Amino acid sequence: MSPQSSSSRRRPLRPRHAATAGVAVLAAALSACSGGGDAADGKAAAAEKPKISVNLTGRQAKAGEPVTVKLADGKLKQVTVADAKGAKLPGKVSANGTTWTSRRVAAPGTAYQVEAVSEQGGSAKASFKTAAPQQVNKVTLAPGKHTTVGIAQPLSITFDHPVRNKAEVEKQLKVTTSNGTTGSWGWIKNYDGKDRVDWRPKEYWKSGTKVKLDARLNGIDSGGDDWFVRDYATNFTVGKSQVVKVNLDSKSTTLVRDGKTVRSLPMSAGTPGGEKASWGGTSVLMSKEGTINMRSETVGLSGSDSYNKMVAYSMRLTWSGMYAHAAPWNVAYFGNTNHSSGCVGMSTGDAGWLYREAQVGDPFEVTGSGSKGTPDPGNGYGEWNLSWSQWQAKSALS
Repeated sequence: MSPQSSSSRRRPLRPRHAATAGVAVLAAALSACSGGGDAADGKAAAAEKPKISVNLTGRQAKAGEPVTVKLADGKLKQVTVADAKGAKLPGKVSANGTTWTSRRVAAPGTAYQVEAVSEQGGSAKASFKTAAPQQVNKVTLAPGKHTTVGIAQPLSITFDHPVRNKAEVEKQLKVTTSNGTTGSWGWIKNYDGKDRVDWRPKEYWKSGTKVKLDARLNGIDSGGDDWFVRDYATNFTVGKSQVVKVNLDSKSTTLVRDGKTVRSLPMSAGTPGGEKASWGGTSVLMSKEGTINMRSETVGLSGSDSYNKMVAYSMRLTWSGMYAHAAPWNVAYFGNTNHSSGCVGMSTGDAGWLYREAQVGDPFEVTGSGSKGTPDPGNGYGEWNLSWSQWQAKSALS
């Protein structure tokens, strides 16, 4: 085949190659105008950060305030506000989608990271730290977690420092019961002078009731720049329904369970007519302390009334020093004469039996003549000596 014929055969192919190339260029151009352009626009949109503003800023932001995040344009999809440990503040986006507000307040001395995501997919971040508290307020809870207690045991919170914002603090205390028990918080002074708030049922608890406390105090100012820096919680179950009835006239102590007498024990209570008399009314078994050293000076007695004894089966009823316990030195008076320094004394055997049967939280109902009145609400758990309306009036929200 000659070069000329070969060249002539290649010429018709050029237009076909050119046409094919022209289709490819057109396809690329179409691709650039459609899919490729959308991807670029999408990347640009995603890269564009939404403009947000946070009400708390800087390194000395005010604690105790809800966190508010606002979006300048568009709508918020999600906002996260978390501390350094990853704990998040719960919150909610407004109906118009432009503002997110936390349901909990910012705690003092805490660094927070804020991240906001818009419905368009963009995200923005911010950070702030709240000022450290001048003083931290802590609490002591009773009863402890996972305990079983008697039917008169209140929920009790004692504060290390004075609480001036009582209403605000009380709002953060949530009590949940398994059977919808009616109760109320009441503010009182503990025997040592500290502020205390108790939640007492209207009537004695029903046996088997499960009780839970959530004290959502983190970030709350108790007053005077005195802050709580954590939440608290406890839970307990109400045990057997039993009452210890102490009769000063018959000089007997009787355990009643589910409305039926289990056993009646002869005893000798406080000598009537002075400081050695027993407290009347209702006290609650605070603790079972076993064998302890009892000294007269701790309850203000001296001279001929002084004593210093190791006492077995001691059951505390008040902070001021009234116990039920073994008192073998007083055996001649059991069942016939009240002749103690204010406590309910029994034989060692009887006291040991009651010690084993009694539950922390059981009510000791003291009746009869010769008492020195009823203990204050803060002297142990003396709130049962108040009527229901009197107790409700002690709530800061009443």
